[in-house]
Amino acid sequence: MRGRRKMRWVSLAAAVTLSACWADAAQHDGFLVKDGQKAFPLGFYELPESDEGLKAMADAGVNLVRCSSRAELDRLHALGLQGVAPLPLEQGATEDLRAKVAELAEHPALAVWEGPDEVVWNFTAFSGLFRTMGVYKTRDAWWDQAPEAKAYAAEQAAKIVPKMRAAVAMIRELDAAKRPVWINEAKNSDVYYVRQYLDFTDVTGCDYYPVHEDRRNIAEIAAATERWNQIGRGMPVYMVLQAFSWHELGEYYDAKGEAYPTFEESRFMAYDAIAHGADGILYWGSTYLKSDACRESLYALTRELAALQPFLTAPDAPGTRLSVLEDQNPDKTPRVAYFARCVGDDWLLVLVNEDDVRHTAVVVDGLGALNGTTLCRLYTEEAAVVARGELIARMLPKSVHVYATSRDYEAGCGDGRDFGAGAAQENTGQGGSQK
Repeated sequence: MRGRRKMRWVSLAAAVTLSACWADAAQHDGFLVKDGQKAFPLGFYELPESDEGLKAMADAGVNLVRCSSRAELDRLHALGLQGVAPLPLEQGATEDLRAKVAELAEHPALAVWEGPDEVVWNFTAFSGLFRTMGVYKTRDAWWDQAPEAKAYAAEQAAKIVPKMRAAVAMIRELDAAKRPVWINEAKNSDVYYVRQYLDFTDVTGCDYYPVHEDRRNIAEIAAATERWNQIGRGMPVYMVLQAFSWHELGEYYDAKGEAYPTFEESRFMAYDAIAHGADGILYWGSTYLKSDACRESLYALTRELAALQPFLTAPDAPGTRLSVLEDQNPDKTPRVAYFARCVGDDWLLVLVNEDDVRHTAVVVDGLGALNGTTLCRLYTEEAAVVARGELIARMLPKSVHVYATSRDYEAGCGDGRDFGAGAAQENTGQGGSQK
């Protein structure tokens, strides 16, 4: 069983011990399994048309790709990749579903079944219910709890949820490998309706794309991940992150200027999601990418994360504690997330400063086993020696520090790590829209 991570924001007044804690036993932990070894999902919704493009994904450490046929699974299998297969569970236990599951269930590259995307969002808060479908009288009908919005949602849930239950029961019947069923939701999908299907699915989570031309609210990934950990009551959580610029998606989203996540922003969002309990990271929108440089930056990140695979499936090390020892603003709680893990004699320590201000005294203690050990800050020339069971770091705003006991955990040098260097990282406005 694996340690589940709790909220990691710390107060100035008191540092709370953040030791590993255990969730209730579950059938699935969300990890992939290949050759008997667990792997943290690093996935893409995009299946490149060319074998060259797919190989570039595999070479970048990607291990999970969305696909829908045996022929596509064959392509993945040839490169050592695994597949997530979308199924229209909302249509129920149809003969078409039976045929599709039977077609795919025996394929060795298949790892995850995926249900309908944002299913609850689409019958509650989806803007198209007003803008294009004419179901709601106003755009904010759901948020205002207008009678027609509440009635429509109740009617749709009464139809869809029982069909989803029957469809999942059919999958359980036909899939001897008992692969997990995952459903991705929008960041703010309604909890009441989501929990109506959680008891018969295995993995939850959400998508969130906060980088816009006028706001780049990357630190909101933390709250989004925490929300879905709470909604799922300890279920594995996959976070779907941004691999596009909103202006690439078409007129519907009314975005004019390009705003790609920089490498540092993508790196921040991935590590922040993991620090707050994500059990897998996937990327949506790369199908629309017009920027080869942005794609290369994402591959540089997946390559970095793939080099840390042994730690990403390990539990949190017990007994460690984080504190921020300064008083820049007594009215604001510092937000620094972290996780510490060990595999054999090797350790990984990740710090994420979610604040817009620097912190000059971020302290992790409980590291007595590492006294006298030099921790390399990966991808920099810096290093720190653990003394008195603690490591002390100075962190710039919205920064990530990744420490390890060996530089062997650095991925091979590649292009993309300087993508967007110097881009504005403002934190104005409200969060990102949903796709």
